[in-house]
Amino acid sequence: MLHIKGPVTLASDEIELQAIRASGSGGQHVNKVSTAVHLRFDIHASSLPEDYKAKLLNWDDQRITEDGVVIIKAQTFRSRAKNKKDALSRLKDLILAATFVPKKRVATRPSRNSVKRRLNSKARHAVTKSLRGRVKHDPE
Repeated sequence: MLHIKGPVTLASDEIELQAIRASGSGGQHVNKVSTAVHLRFDIHASSLPEDYKAKLLNWDDQRITEDGVVIIKAQTFRSRAKNKKDALSRLKDLILAATFVPKKRVATRPSRNSVKRRLNSKARHAVTKSLRGRVKHDPE
């Protein structure tokens, strides 16, 4: 079982894990042993809440196919157990990222003193800049 957030969990039978041979360099070990993990998760057939499903299906991510299947290939580690754990955590991160709702910003007003300080600072800066101008000579 994969715990996502709060009461939301995924049963193990909803996630299809398949051991495959990892690509890339590695010599004899990588050519003989299936340590990489191929994870498939069908969003439509899952027990996720409907709002989670809708957000995931609308999420723009290359790991989600048009059919609503999440495909993750984990081959970072040399052991199958670590790659399985990595694939499951990446699935969890994907679901959390797609369903994240940012906090509403509450607009606040600046205090009277902060406005006064800002205007005084602007006035001082204006005086400083005006003193950098061309010097006028009196013909006397």
